[in-house]
Amino acid sequence: MSRPAMEILEAGLLTTVQDRGRYGYQRSGMPVAGAMDVFALRVGNALVGNDDNAAGLEMTVLGPKIRFLAATWVALTGADLGARLNGEPMAAWQSVEVAKGDELSFQGPLDGMRAYLAIAGGVDVPVVMGSRSTYVKAAIGGLEGRALKPGDVLNSDGASAAYTARRAPDSLSQGYGSEHDVSVVLGPQDDRFTKAGLEMFLGSQYTVAIQSDRMGYRLEGPVIEHVDGPDVISDGTVFGAVQVPGDGQPIVLLSDRGTTGGYTKIATVISSDLYKFAQAMPGHTVTFRAVTVEEAHEVYRSREAVLAGIRSDSGEDVPVSTEKPRTRVGVSDRVSVTVGDQQIEIMDEGGDGVPVPAWAEEPGIAGRFKGRATIQGETFEFDVRVQQLD
Repeated sequence: MSRPAMEILEAGLLTTVQDRGRYGYQRSGMPVAGAMDVFALRVGNALVGNDDNAAGLEMTVLGPKIRFLAATWVALTGADLGARLNGEPMAAWQSVEVAKGDELSFQGPLDGMRAYLAIAGGVDVPVVMGSRSTYVKAAIGGLEGRALKPGDVLNSDGASAAYTARRAPDSLSQGYGSEHDVSVVLGPQDDRFTKAGLEMFLGSQYTVAIQSDRMGYRLEGPVIEHVDGPDVISDGTVFGAVQVPGDGQPIVLLSDRGTTGGYTKIATVISSDLYKFAQAMPGHTVTFRAVTVEEAHEVYRSREAVLAGIRSDSGEDVPVSTEKPRTRVGVSDRVSVTVGDQQIEIMDEGGDGVPVPAWAEEPGIAGRFKGRATIQGETFEFDVRVQQLD
């Protein structure tokens, strides 16, 4: 049952209710909106046992001051805005039990730009076109279609629900920094740029301009050269599309982007790197590197595995394969593992083993395949060699 859960005492710079966004209406001219750092919000929801699309609070740069009106569980993810619970530092990237009357405040940004507050049961505001997300420009969604203000009271469906405390892997809380290396898939109109223009885009450093917001991030740096002008027949836009207008300066389209655009799009930011723009401040720097669709999929699968691990550890149901059980091979020797940008070697003493593909079970087969295992909450990929033994 929905009940009052939070009262806004101070609004902060820009605090809004967001979920994953309003999909299915772009053809009618309605932007998607939703959280800028979708993954951070999803992690927060997983930590407190919510549905993946439950609404939470997106807090920008200067966080609000909030009084909790009922005992519940909450989780802070995303930027470090100096959170304090009753005046004491509050841990992020883990579920935290709060009591009725507790107050959450923020001292100011330490790392990143947007933080997320998930609450057990989710923020209960009216659903508009399938979403609770706030789109301020059209005064739609959230609480009366606007940013929150002092005196607002927000309801939740799980204010008294009990959950077991959970913590996200340490790799998610290692900080954002001010220099962002962003992976992109070139296209859909990369053929509208000269070779020199493409090389400039991929080989230069760009700075986040002050004229950046939830609609898009303007970047300043070396000019990207077109073959024959910047205009195309207007077509649909996606989260992370990189437009290059006539001045040759890229614009990365984000949550509140328009539904169509008439500028050439040189590339699209992979979904797993979109959070880097959500957390980038004006003055931060961005460099781009091209990857294949297959590489983008691999990064996506790794991040989804981390999220599934959080839900599994917190007692949430996760998809179970209906395929027959597969042979597993123990990792008894040192193996090469990629953790972030580092290559390390580890010894797996857990005995969980790595799933073996069906072809590797045939006698006399030799070859390599990718295995995946979770060790102490971290998901690793292994290069496994199959060879015939005497």
